[in-house]
Amino acid sequence: MPRYLRRASTSILLLLLLSMRIAAQAPAGQQEPPVPQTLTAVAGVAPGESDATLVFANRPIVVLRARVMGRQPAERVASAMRVLSDLSAEGIVGPVTARPVESNNLILVGSRTVLGLTTLDIDEAAGETLEGQTARATAAMQLALSEAVEARRPTQLLRAAVVSVLVLAAAMFLLILVARVHRRLSRKLIERAEQRVARSGTGQLEILRASRILDFWRRFFGLVYLTLTLLIAYFAISFSLRQFPYTRPWGESMREYMLSTVSRLALDIAGAMPALFTVFLIFLVARFCVRMLHLLFTAIEQDRVQVQWLHPETAQPTRRILTSLTWLFAAVMAYPYLPGSGTDAFKGASVFIGLVVSLGSSGLVNQMMSSFMITYSRSLRLGDYVRVGDIEGTVVSLGVLSTKVKTLRGEEVTIPNAVVVGTTTTNYSRFGETGVYTPTSVTIGYDTPWRQVESLLLLAAERTPNLRTSPPPVVRQSALKDFYIEYTLLVSLEQPQLRVAAMSALHANILDVFNEYGVQIMSPNYEADPEGQKTVPKERWYAAPATNKNQRLTTND
Repeated sequence: MPRYLRRASTSILLLLLLSMRIAAQAPAGQQEPPVPQTLTAVAGVAPGESDATLVFANRPIVVLRARVMGRQPAERVASAMRVLSDLSAEGIVGPVTARPVESNNLILVGSRTVLGLTTLDIDEAAGETLEGQTARATAAMQLALSEAVEARRPTQLLRAAVVSVLVLAAAMFLLILVARVHRRLSRKLIERAEQRVARSGTGQLEILRASRILDFWRRFFGLVYLTLTLLIAYFAISFSLRQFPYTRPWGESMREYMLSTVSRLALDIAGAMPALFTVFLIFLVARFCVRMLHLLFTAIEQDRVQVQWLHPETAQPTRRILTSLTWLFAAVMAYPYLPGSGTDAFKGASVFIGLVVSLGSSGLVNQMMSSFMITYSRSLRLGDYVRVGDIEGTVVSLGVLSTKVKTLRGEEVTIPNAVVVGTTTTNYSRFGETGVYTPTSVTIGYDTPWRQVESLLLLAAERTPNLRTSPPPVVRQSALKDFYIEYTLLVSLEQPQLRVAAMSALHANILDVFNEYGVQIMSPNYEADPEGQKTVPKERWYAAPATNKNQRLTTND
């Protein structure tokens, strides 16, 4: 810069400082000298190192971002604070005005300049303007000065303290009243419910006390009591804070937060009503479809409606599958219409659920597919008496993931569906109407007539209860072993679930009958051939209780 320009700038700067000093010392009613239009050029406005917020009387006024005349924003804030403190000490509250200087603005209180706002103090990215920030800073400074002067008046503080004490006392009274009403309503609820049960004559007081109905109403009243308590305390504290100048901004922020939250929720609910109505229609249609499915499959299960591709025993699991798919489809259709479905929270929850399902789906899907195979292959039904591996008992549950079997000892055994599919399963009840043979075997030596053994086994079957006569018991010579003959008695049980008890009674009768006729049930195992031949003479072929059917027919003729 040329030397003459530097000298001119220095002269103008000194003149400007002198004029500002005179303006600051001018009386309130005196005409202020005009501010030179070269302020911007002389002040040396540049971006500051860091932002600083001017806060006076606990109220934020404006954020300063520029460096003016070599002073950083923090130094500008400290200077403005000293001026405002002096003004409040003198009891001066205004008027607070703004004066434009080229593209900048000065904020004055009376005739004293407090601070200047430049274009570099404005955050244009946030949509701020110099005029708007100046207007907001002027209003905030006027309010802060008024409250600072008010805070210096003892009478005002005493009045605020008295009002706050009265409000807090009223709040305590309301809290005590609400607590008593809550206790009385809870006690009345229990007494009224017990009186109704007593008048009905059922005498189920213990069942009522153990039920969840009373717990629901207790928690409902507890929630209402907690809400009222918080509201009373919130409004009492907010009102008390607004009575004192220094804490008034806190009280106002609490009130504004409550009002803004309620208004925002109301606006959100009002804005979400069309989408919520769509969700309601989707779930209404889904509920209608579920009701129709329930009616249809209940009729199929009760054999009132016949469908070629569906059996009555598979109607109930099919209804459950289709019901789950219907609700799942409804949830997928309604998801985009839910308020907040596009937020990051919903997206994060969706990703988390998908990750959990993908990690644990292998075993889960395997069990579910196995349950479908069990259901639609009709291998098992509720109430069937089955044997799965080493487990024998009655099927009491066919679930999506497991099958439950109740054994004869009263134990409930849970078998994963994949194990049921991969294991040989014997169903003793599937053809119980026509008769299912249950085998039992004995081994008798070759010196005992086979006709006698057959008759003895049939006699033991006749003496045993819970055995069907149709189909009748049958004896088969199942094997000719090295030292004995293996006889197999096939019987049909009346009640397959009593299989163990029936077979035990049959074995006892076999022992009694063989002992009664002197036939030994013991295989003659030996290391060498005996001296006598192990044969049965013809005269002993029909030893008691066996009879010769051909001879009996000849005699009758």
